[in-house]
Amino acid sequence: MNPIYEQQLLTTRRQLFGKSALGLGTAALAGLFGNELQAETTGHIGATHHKATARRVIYLFMSGGPSHLDMWDYKPKLKDMFNQQLPDHVRSGQRVTGMTANQKNGLPLCPSKYRFRKYDNNQNGVWVSDLLPHTARVAKDLCVVHSTFTEAINHDPAITYIQTGSQIPGRPSLGAWLSYGLGSLNENLPHYVVMHARTNFAEQSLFNRLWGAGFLPSDHQGILMRSQGDPVLYLSNPAGVSREDRRTQLDALAALNQEQHKRFADPEVLARIRQHEMAYRMQASVPELMDLSSESDSTFELYGEDAKTPGTFAACCLNARRLAERGVRNIQIFHRGWDAHGGLPREHESQCRDIDQACAALIKDLKQRGMLEDTLVVWGGEFGRTSYCQGNLTRENYGRDHHPRCFTTWMAGGGVKPGITYGRSDDYGYNIAHEDGTPMNPQPDKSKWTPGTMHIHDLNATILHLLGIDHRKLTYRYQGRDFRLTDVHGHVIDDLLA
Repeated sequence: MNPIYEQQLLTTRRQLFGKSALGLGTAALAGLFGNELQAETTGHIGATHHKATARRVIYLFMSGGPSHLDMWDYKPKLKDMFNQQLPDHVRSGQRVTGMTANQKNGLPLCPSKYRFRKYDNNQNGVWVSDLLPHTARVAKDLCVVHSTFTEAINHDPAITYIQTGSQIPGRPSLGAWLSYGLGSLNENLPHYVVMHARTNFAEQSLFNRLWGAGFLPSDHQGILMRSQGDPVLYLSNPAGVSREDRRTQLDALAALNQEQHKRFADPEVLARIRQHEMAYRMQASVPELMDLSSESDSTFELYGEDAKTPGTFAACCLNARRLAERGVRNIQIFHRGWDAHGGLPREHESQCRDIDQACAALIKDLKQRGMLEDTLVVWGGEFGRTSYCQGNLTRENYGRDHHPRCFTTWMAGGGVKPGITYGRSDDYGYNIAHEDGTPMNPQPDKSKWTPGTMHIHDLNATILHLLGIDHRKLTYRYQGRDFRLTDVHGHVIDDLLA
C-alpha cells in the first residue's frame, strides 16, 4: 500500500474517534456521571468526599531509614543485653538483607547510646532521645506512631512503595494524587512542590518518579525547587526574549495545541497547555516566593542560622511554610543520608543537627500563625533500623541494618490527636506488639487492619482522609483498570483523628 495513503487513512480514523470522544460520548457521560467528568477536562476532581480537617500537607521525608531505636522508640531492656544475640523466636525466620545474612558475628543486640526522656509528662507522653532536643519541646503537638510497617527491605523499592503505593516504578506519587484530587489554592504556583535539602551523607539517589505523575496527566507531577541558579529549571526566558514575547509565543502554541486536541482528543495535550501557562505565571510568583528578605529576625532565630543558607533543611522548612501560606497543597522535603550501616552515632548526630531545630520551628511557626490546625505535617522514612548491630560493635559506635517490620512515623496538625503515641514494638524494637507488650503472632497483614498497627497503605489512606478524600474513591482508569494510591488495601486509622 502507498505509505502516504495509509497515513491518510490512519489520520482519518484518529479524527473520527477523537471527535466522537468529544461529541455524543462526552454528552452521554456527562449526564451519567455529572461532576465526576470534570477530572478529565480540568485535570482535577475539585471536590472532597467529606469535610477535610487539613487543607495542605508538608511531608518531611528522611530518605535512608532513620533509626527509631535511637530517636523515638525507647527500649530500656536492651541496655542489659549488649552484644547478646537476637533470640531466634524474635526474628522467627523473617527476611534480613544480604548485608546481614552472612555476618560472622550473627545478630548482636545493640542498645542506643542516647538518653531518652518522656515529654508531656502524662500517661500518653512521648519519649524522645537527646538527639532531638528542639523537637522534644513540641512533643505535645506530635502524634507519634511506633507501629508503621512495610514489606520492602531495600531502599529503592521501599521509597517507591511508600511514595506511590507500589514497589514497581510507574505509579503516580502521593503528591500527584493530591494534585489530581484537589487542585490548587493558588493558580500562580504549582499544586505540588518538592525540595531536596543538603546533607553531609548523600548516599542514595532520589529519582524523579518519586514525585512523578505516573499515568496521571503530566501537569500533576511535582515541581522541583532548586537552591542554586533558577529555582525551577528553564523557568527564565532566554536572553533577548521579553515577557511580552513569551506571552505571544504561548498564545500561538496554545492555539496549535488546541487544534491538536480537537483532532486527537489526547488529554495530555491539555495538560501541556496547563503546564505552559503555569510556567508563565511562575515567572512572576517564584522570585517573590524565594526572596526571604521580608522575613523577620525572630523568624530566622526560630529556624536557626542555617535558614539563611539556601538548600539547607532549615531553609527548605521556612520555604515550606511560605508555600503553605500561598496555597500550595502538597510540599515535600527530602533529606538524604539516614542509611547508617556503620558509624551510626556520628552520622545520625549530624543528620539530627540538620533537621531538629527546623522541624520544631516549622511546627511552632505554623501554630503561631494559626495554620497548624489545617496543615498536616508528616515525618518519616521508608523503614527503620534494626536492634541488632551491623559491623563493628561498641557501646559508643555501631551500625544498624534496614528494618521494615516496625518503625516510627509522626504527624502533627491537620486534625490528628496531639501529644500521643500509637502502637508499640516489642522489647527488642523488632516486631509490632500488642498493648501489653507481647509480640503480634502472626505478624500483621496489610490485607486486613490490625488494631495498633499502621501499614504504609494505612498511612496514605489516613493522609488522604484528613484532606477530605476517601482513598477508595480517588481512582484513575488506566489500561482497563481503576488504580488508586493504596492499591486494593489501606485503612483510615480513626484512633489518630482528633
